[in-house]
Amino acid sequence: MPLEALDLAILVAAALATSILSAVVGMAGGIVLLSVMLLYLEPLAAIPLHGVIQLVSNGSRAIIQRRHVDWSLTWRYALLLLPAGAVGMPVAYAMSPPVTRSLIGVFVLAATWRPGWLLLGTHPEDSRPRLRFFALGGVTGFLQMVIGAVGPLIAPFFLNLGLTRQALVGTKAACQVLGHTSKLILFGIAGFAYLDWAGPLAAMCGAVIAGTWLGSQLLERVNERMFTLLFKGVLTAVALRLVLWEGWKLLAPVL
Repeated sequence: MPLEALDLAILVAAALATSILSAVVGMAGGIVLLSVMLLYLEPLAAIPLHGVIQLVSNGSRAIIQRRHVDWSLTWRYALLLLPAGAVGMPVAYAMSPPVTRSLIGVFVLAATWRPGWLLLGTHPEDSRPRLRFFALGGVTGFLQMVIGAVGPLIAPFFLNLGLTRQALVGTKAACQVLGHTSKLILFGIAGFAYLDWAGPLAAMCGAVIAGTWLGSQLLERVNERMFTLLFKGVLTAVALRLVLWEGWKLLAPVL
């Protein structure tokens, strides 16, 4: 589905802004970007395209912090990504676009205001690190095919590991690089035509690289609390739009 020039400009601006957000507060940019992309694209296009953009974004952070990455955790995380993703792929294709958008909207609201609910009462910070990352890779592999952005879900699994800030950022980025790579492989096998989107992808990937650099420069100058409140407000508005609008599409025929 081709993008109008104005729609593409909005998505490029969103890619820039959300990568600045990730650089400043350390997370949340990816899920904001996916929410915005879903306003303009079908889920089965938005999710793989978002995967390419986030691969570039997380890849840049992983490269910068490569000396600090804990590879003993990262390779365990990678083991179940592809097989679990292969199970999630038919689920993603079976769901209608309104259902997928609504589900992602609900996930975004929970991740923004009640992140503990996503853990279903579990306490990953108390589990053995190697076992927790093995299990996390399986859960992530499945869910990233259906809801696309799982950054808020995996964040609590990095607690109580004794990692430095650089090691935490680098290890989390490396895990997400592997997750997005597995997702892109599976969508490619399913026939998604990445080359048809080469122009928009190049523009948005360039924007996230620029945003990462700008956010790094702003890191010491921005009031993180105010920035966090701003992004929560924007994210909530976008998520509510997805839930309410797409929910109405689902309910209207039976009302």
